[in-house]
Amino acid sequence: MNKAVVLGCNYYIGLSMIRCLGKEGVNVVACDYDFETAYGAKSKYISEFLHVEGLSKIDQHALDQLVAYGKQQTEKPVLLPSHDKYVEFIDTFYDELSQYYLISQAENGLNSIVMDKVQLHKLATKHGVRVPTTITIDDPDLYQKVEEIGFPCIIKPSDTVAFTKIFRRKVIFCDTLEDVIVGIERCKQEKVDVFIQQVIPGFDDHMLTYDYYVNRQGKTTHYMTAQKQRQWPINFGASVFTQQKYNKELVDVSKPFLEAIGYRGFGEIEYKKHEKTGDLYLIEINARTTNFNNLIYKLGINMPYIAYLELTGQQDKIEEKFITWDTNRAFVYGFEDMMAIRGYHKTKQVNAFQSIGKLFTKRLAPAIWELDDLGPWFFYNGQLLKKVVKKIKH
Repeated sequence: MNKAVVLGCNYYIGLSMIRCLGKEGVNVVACDYDFETAYGAKSKYISEFLHVEGLSKIDQHALDQLVAYGKQQTEKPVLLPSHDKYVEFIDTFYDELSQYYLISQAENGLNSIVMDKVQLHKLATKHGVRVPTTITIDDPDLYQKVEEIGFPCIIKPSDTVAFTKIFRRKVIFCDTLEDVIVGIERCKQEKVDVFIQQVIPGFDDHMLTYDYYVNRQGKTTHYMTAQKQRQWPINFGASVFTQQKYNKELVDVSKPFLEAIGYRGFGEIEYKKHEKTGDLYLIEINARTTNFNNLIYKLGINMPYIAYLELTGQQDKIEEKFITWDTNRAFVYGFEDMMAIRGYHKTKQVNAFQSIGKLFTKRLAPAIWELDDLGPWFFYNGQLLKKVVKKIKH
């Protein structure tokens, strides 16, 4: 049997992938550069561990270790990334890795292109998909154009991973032209590529997603749509409470766009709906398993396993599925959702009791908790407890 090598198990995305594959009887190899604090590595569904130094970088040494492992296998393992950095890693070394692994993403580096916000906006515009007004920082009329799009606006990175490591947030929010000038200068000092973008008005529940699988023939075989309710950090962060909600307009815009650009495998498009006009604006594409993969799995679409079956020649076991109704199910990442609720309440955006109330009106798909696989949950909370004790002592 082909093994499945999951790149990254220190976060709940990798954990969800491990469970999705392990529950189907696949031999799952958890691959990471540091297992010490990786709570996903505590899952009972892991058959094997693979330590790869430098995996978090685009590193030749990491490639050599993965190639060496691939050479030892009698059947090519399926290689699945759980993080943007690993998508980029696979794209960079696609030719070398494809000799020893089965890979779901397209051969031409498309995944890395759509993760680059500037390239994505060019691609979306070319195919008639609406995007927020974007200004490059080398534009000779930069500040004049910034004033034209108005405030607030945001400074946004081409590479979210690199930006987040430095600034500990996904964007720099600007209320004035001075904020823009100071923010750009700081980004230049850190040597991070950024651009200025219009802010589409609307609360966080105006963030909508289209999650999908496009097979090797370029046909969409699975999809669902969802509506974010809360993010952390609030307003410009990752999903911590998201409910499945069918939206035909998202399907009508997204499906032909993805098929036209030659996308392959699973992923997610994020949109924001303008609170006044109702227009949809494409914000980004996550060219990997999404944050709320466990919700998608609970709804009967096992994205990692679908990719595994197709890549290992078992297409006859794949049944198309499209969620075209509302299910009353929601994803929640408990710890950060509590932080988000506090943040919304503190900034007077949403009452905390109103937010907490939603937790009792939906059938929940938790990020970490799983009754038949409690190891990751206990380890994660143990790590949180250690941090609390350390903070109290200091």
